[in-house]
Amino acid sequence: MKGFSLDEHAALVTGSSQGIGFAIASALREAGAQVVFHGLQWRPETIPRDSSYVAADLMLPESPLRLMADAFRLQPNLDTLVCNAGSFFDTPFLEMTRELWERTVQLNVTAIYFIAQEFAKRLIAAKRSGSIVITTSTNGFQAEADSTAYDTSKGALVMLIRSLAISLADHGIRVNGIAPGLIRTPLNSKWLESRSSDLMEHYNKKILLRRIGTPEDCAGAAVFLCSPAASYITGEIIVIDGGLTVGQIGEI
Repeated sequence: MKGFSLDEHAALVTGSSQGIGFAIASALREAGAQVVFHGLQWRPETIPRDSSYVAADLMLPESPLRLMADAFRLQPNLDTLVCNAGSFFDTPFLEMTRELWERTVQLNVTAIYFIAQEFAKRLIAAKRSGSIVITTSTNGFQAEADSTAYDTSKGALVMLIRSLAISLADHGIRVNGIAPGLIRTPLNSKWLESRSSDLMEHYNKKILLRRIGTPEDCAGAAVFLCSPAASYITGEIIVIDGGLTVGQIGEI
């Protein structure tokens, strides 16, 4: 179906040097888009030779503007943005420090807000339509132990997706999100490996599809939301969790 094609589109995917972001960026490229990959450090060897790469530390206040300037320099017709960069810095609530809280909010919320703002400004100035997809999490809907800052940041993204959809609709810019559940990535691989077999068995029973997800499981939904096939969809969030959040208890 041609509606799923991203030929003649160009996309920036933040946090795409590995994990979910890399899977999404690779899938956008396979769908025909010209893709600008992004990572914290300079790692162009990790991406396909016909794509571009920008390094930027999104903890720095000036990085969103610089990142967008570099991305538009590399792809002047950029019309698709996937805000995927984020991380987890939590400790138990009573041990949380202001530094860890502010790191979480800066990377997971503030950077995304101003990257999206600069992207929208450039498209509006050029009188072009576009699409934004933001990676939130099932943690944005359901709380998890010892995850107060992360959960709060992902909950903020749920509302940001809806708020930006309203703010940008008249400019022809759609804003949607994906909410991955438990996905095996470089960010959580050590955590997963350290869990007991009993906990893994619990997850395999709680997840209706009986397995922990992979980054590639998230890519198709992101491509769909960026594509013309989703041209009448905005303000929506697709949950990608294998059914993890469907039932309250899971198989006993």
